[in-house]
Amino acid sequence: MRIAKPLLLITTPIGLAVGLYEGWRLAGGLVLIMAALILVIGAAFGSVIWTIRRERAEEEKKKLASEAAKQP
Repeated sequence: MRIAKPLLLITTPIGLAVGLYEGWRLAGGLVLIMAALILVIGAAFGSVIWTIRRERAEEEKKKLASEAAKQP
């Protein structure tokens, strides 16, 4: 996992760029639809990650507040 995670973070955007370039060479303007699809999927992932982080922060805040209320 120590090597795989940074490797994926580097190779995925490179692979997407190469794929879009090859799609442009093969199909021309249809690559715009593919790019739009990639943007929609990225926005969906971002939305899920944002929601999870927000809910986790709210839970931690409630936990700290309940612990503070218990102490005299």
